Parts: sequence; structure tokens; C-alpha cells
Amino acid sequence: MIPPLLIDINADLGEGSGQDIELMPLISSCNIASGGHYGNIDSMRTTIQLAKANKVYIGAHPSFPDPANFGRKRLSMTKRELTETIYNQLMHFITICNTERTSMHHVKLHGALYNYAAIDAPTADAVIEAILATNTRPQLVAPFNSILAKKANNLLPLVFEAFIDRRYTDDLSLVSRSKPNAIITTAEEAWHQFYQLINKQSVTTVHNTIRSLKADTFCIHGDHENSISILKYIHSQMKKFNIHLKKDINNV
Repeated sequence: MIPPLLIDINADLGEGSGQDIELMPLISSCNIASGGHYGNIDSMRTTIQLAKANKVYIGAHPSFPDPANFGRKRLSMTKRELTETIYNQLMHFITICNTERTSMHHVKLHGALYNYAAIDAPTADAVIEAILATNTRPQLVAPFNSILAKKANNLLPLVFEAFIDRRYTDDLSLVSRSKPNAIITTAEEAWHQFYQLINKQSVTTVHNTIRSLKADTFCIHGDHENSISILKYIHSQMKKFNIHLKKDINNV
């Protein structure tokens, strides 16, 4: 008998979408808004508790300190300022994890910070320095072959990420949200991209070009209006191929 394939699906939660309760059983890792673009003590604690109840790995989701733009606009900050704000967000999150008798499993950046740290060395350095300053060693979720991943190599455990619900350009950057074809909206298309990523380690771009893309975790956005229906469809397909979620069985 072929053993099951265990995979990780992550989602950005604790962002006020109202879908967290339904999404949590359908994922294996969550990235919880840590106060930069969204989130406060109550939202972080509630989401951490929900993750524990569903055996979901708990991660921090820091961003530029810009709730007005939901962290989707790049801010002009010095490296020191950026390191400090990320460090403060992480320490706030870690403190709440400690009160809930759990730990920060991973860190995934949000929005503009995620995109810019992938291509800008000083921004990547600021992120890594902030994480290391917490005296913890969480996994760092980053795009494959990004500046952030290269900078963090040998400093932090790396997890490469690809997206279930976003389309890619030929250079493997995400299609801008300002473009009408940026987001995958149907469950069938999402499953096709997800399965191609798992089975072929590749993605078909918006220009119909196949590009290699290594990924260890697969993201769907928690605020995607069709995220629940997409994930339910993906789960129904996963069963046919003996694919299962890798759950955090020790965090209860």
C-alpha cells in the first residue's frame, strides 16, 4: 500500500474575515495577524485557542505597521525602525502564546512586507534580525529562491511557500492584486494549481508558461470570499489521491 502524502496548507487568519471558525479545520498551519496590519490581544488569543483546538500549527503574521492600508502598501522606514516594529509584533505574539501554553511555530510576513523582503536585501536583513532578537528559532515561511530565503539560510529553518489562490507571472512573482486575473476564484482552478505544485513542483503562469516552483507549504488567503468552498473541494480531491494534512498532534 502506498503511504499517504502529508502536506501543509496554511492560511492567514485573525484578520477579521469572519471565516476563521470554518477555515481552521481545513488547514494545518495558520498565520495570525500580529498587530501591524490587523490584530490585538483578544483577536490573537482567540485565534491561538482556535488553532490549538484544531491541532493547527501556530505562526505569527507581522507586517508593516499600517492598519489603514491593511499592510498592503510599502512604507518608507529605516532598517532600524523596521526591525523594531517587527520585533515588537513578534514579542507581543510570543507573550500571548506563552499565556496560552503554546509556542510560535513559524513566522510568515504579510502583504507588502512579504513581497518586498523577497526582493530587497536590507528589508530581509531587518526581518531576520528581528526574529533572531526574540531568542526563538521559529520556521520562516518564504518564497523559494527569494532574497529573504537566501539571507535566512543557515540562520533559521526555512519553509518554502506557494499559493493556491494567486496567479503567477513568468518570473514567479505574484500577479498584482490590481490586475483582474490576480486571484483564482474557482475551486477547480485552485485544485489544478495546488495539485500541479504538489505533483510536478511547478506552476503554470498567466502566460501559459510552466515554471519550476519548490514549495513545502501551500497558502490560501483567509479573506478570500471563496476560500471555504475552495478548501472543501480540495479536500474532496485529496482523498482520491491519498493526500492528507500534516496536523500538530502535540499542541493540545
